Amino acid sequence: MELIRFDKNILTYSPQPLTIRYLDHDGRRSRYTPDGLIEYRRDIEPARDMRHVLCEVKYRADFRANWRPLLTKLRVAKRYASERGWDFRVFTENEIRTPYLANVRFLAGYLAASGNVNDKMRMLDKLADLRESDPEALITSLFPDVWKRAEALPSLWNLIANFEIGCDLSEPITMRSRIWTKGGLTCRHVDD
Repeated sequence: MELIRFDKNILTYSPQPLTIRYLDHDGRRSRYTPDGLIEYRRDIEPARDMRHVLCEVKYRADFRANWRPLLTKLRVAKRYASERGWDFRVFTENEIRTPYLANVRFLAGYLAASGNVNDKMRMLDKLADLRESDPEALITSLFPDVWKRAEALPSLWNLIANFEIGCDLSEPITMRSRIWTKGGLTCRHVDD
């Protein structure tokens, strides 16, 4: 859920959105309720071209222990999704518990934080000139005073959390992570 809430491409996530009725291999009526449906927005790129995802979330150990009874259900769900132009995916802790999740958890606290507007504009302006940097170099170049750097850092995390500054969220975020300007964005700061 944290990953989904953080992804601006996602319009909605519906838990247990539907029940698929089917005949099992013995001809008995069966049903399967997938864990969720992820629907992507159609008003922005790249979400416009992303296929909705019907999904199941399982621990790998549970999947391995129950793979025979699950296999038929997963095949039925894959066919059901495909007939609707969706994808079907099984998510395990391997896909969920990643550096991206750790970064999302860290940045989530900075999503709504407004920070200092002048500091943010100065960071965007400086990064536009540099095109690429890292948090430590950017903050140090703008704020020589160590206390001012500490005060300005939440504004930088806010810019990254809101995708105004690019950062590879698949790698752990550190003060040496590569950050870059988004699409030539420039803002001129107001002098203090």
